[in-house]
Order: sequence, then structure tokens, then C-alpha cells
Amino acid sequence: MKALVYIGPEELDYLDVPDPTPALGEQLVRIAVVGVCGSDMHAYLGHDNRRPAPLILGHEVAGVIEGGARDGERVTVNPLVTCGTCPACLDGRDNLCPDRQIISMPPREGGFAELVAMPDRNLVSVPDGIALSKAALAEPIACGWHTVQLSLSALYGTRDRALVLGGGAIGLGAVLSLKAQGIADVTIVEPNPTRRDHLIEHCGQTVVAAPPPDTLFDVVIDGVGFAATRAAASASARPGGVIGHIGLGEDTGGLDIRRLTLQEITFIGTYTYTAEDFSQTAQAIFDGRLGPLDWPEVRPLSEGAEAFRDIRNGNVAAPKILLQPETTPERI
Repeated sequence: MKALVYIGPEELDYLDVPDPTPALGEQLVRIAVVGVCGSDMHAYLGHDNRRPAPLILGHEVAGVIEGGARDGERVTVNPLVTCGTCPACLDGRDNLCPDRQIISMPPREGGFAELVAMPDRNLVSVPDGIALSKAALAEPIACGWHTVQLSLSALYGTRDRALVLGGGAIGLGAVLSLKAQGIADVTIVEPNPTRRDHLIEHCGQTVVAAPPPDTLFDVVIDGVGFAATRAAASASARPGGVIGHIGLGEDTGGLDIRRLTLQEITFIGTYTYTAEDFSQTAQAIFDGRLGPLDWPEVRPLSEGAEAFRDIRNGNVAAPKILLQPETTPERI
């Protein structure tokens, strides 16, 4: 099969590689579309030692099962593979499984390819009439869905207003999740003017270049994870408010621990999503509760290297680029 392979910092090659072989209990999925995530970009830049070259990146996948009892079934892929038997898994916190694996990280190759092998339990059926380009957004939106669930469970008092730092797919997914879970007044902070205009004009969102001065929010979601965004989150949460932290941009710095302590602001680190979160997000997509989801830009997988360069250089207005293999099984 063809695959887009990460071969070193800022180097991707479109190569012939062996087809994956499904293990017992796994299915082979013919990929229709796969999204480019911020974690893929971290690896591409050489900033993620969990993803060493050579490696097939990509974990935001939708496609069609090929062969076996579920042949022809349209699915979206939960890329997080867990053991199912540890205390975290049994408690419904499977995203904290100590033996978790995710495609795009050894030993599992990712989805920037024509085929991927996944366990049956990781494949969520997509109803007829739902575009696979929408279904592939279940993974990035589920990250925000999970963060919103945790943040709202820790919040007391008013839940009228939220701030989201970062206007990429993670941030936009958090906005849609906040609105679906009851907070209507949500502002996005996005400093890139091209993306900011796109979010306003094409996604119908309230977007500003910097956090509004002298305005405090019940919930602040940091979808970026740099010291500067953590500092902004620390300053923007109201007393008793909650900061939900998704981004992995930078390891340290930014938190105003004194203010968080004196104002009893809850800081929650969040990692991916549980299987239940993923299922709920997919259902919200299928039910239309997250809007039209017509904002990704679709490009051929064979042109993936150029897509990464464009993202790197800030030339992409859309919150998400989806890559489409030449062998995609259907129109998306």
C-alpha cells in the first residue's frame, strides 16, 4: 500500500510499504480520510520522542472495513487501544490505561496510509448518509468533549460563559462541545488573522485576537498548551472557575499558582477521551448536535508533505486538513 511516512524532522515521503496484517479480534480498515493533528505536527518537527522516525503518523481516521464479518461497514476509528482489564479500564477511565497504545505511535503504525488494522471494539459504525469526512472529526472533537465533561463536573456556580484558547480543530471541537453541553456564550482566542477570519466567516464563531481584558470566564479551555496560553488561562478564569488543559505545546511555565490557590480555581489536565466519550461524540455528530462540520479542507494523501509545510508556515485557514488516499472507498 501507499503511505505518507515520517522519516525525520520536517521530512515526509510518500512510499510503498507492506499492508498491515490484522491480529485476532482486529479488522482491516480501508481509509477514506485521515486528519492532520497537532501531535502529528509535533512529531514532524522532531519534538516528540514518543514518535521516532521512520513511522506512519495520523490517528484521526474514518473508512470502510475490508473483509471478515463486518466487510463493507463504514466506521470511524477510536485510535486509543487499551487492555480492557486494568483498574482504569474497568472504572471507565480507559484513557488512563497503563498499557494504552495509540496508532501513530510505536508499536502501532498510523493512518496516513491506505489501510490500518484496528481492534473490533475501536470501530464505531457510521450511519448511511453521514459523510466520512464528518465521522473522521470524532477523534479531535472527542478531546474537547472529554475536557468539557471533566470541567463541568468540577465547576460550581454559574456556567454561562467560556473562553477557548486556540482556534484549531481541538479548540473548535471544544467550542462545539461546550455549546452541546449547555454553555452558549463561548469566545475563541486565535491570534492568526487568517484562521481568525475563517472561524468568523465560515464557522460562525465569536473569535478575538487576545483574551478580553477585565473579563472572567466560568470555564477556560487551553487547546494550545504553551506557557503563554496557560498564563492567559490563569488570568481569565473567575474565582471558583475551571481551567481544562488539552494542549501539549510546551512542558512547563505559565500557570499563576498563587492566583489559582487564592481564588480556588481548578486546573484539570486532560488526555484524549474515554471510549464512552468517543462514542458520545460520534453520536453527537450523527445527530447533528455539533453543527454542519463543513470546515475541514481536504487534500490528497500524496500531497501530505506540502500540507504539513503549509501548516508549519501558518498558511492554512481551515481548522483541519483531511488527507484522502487515492484508494478511498467512496466519495467522502
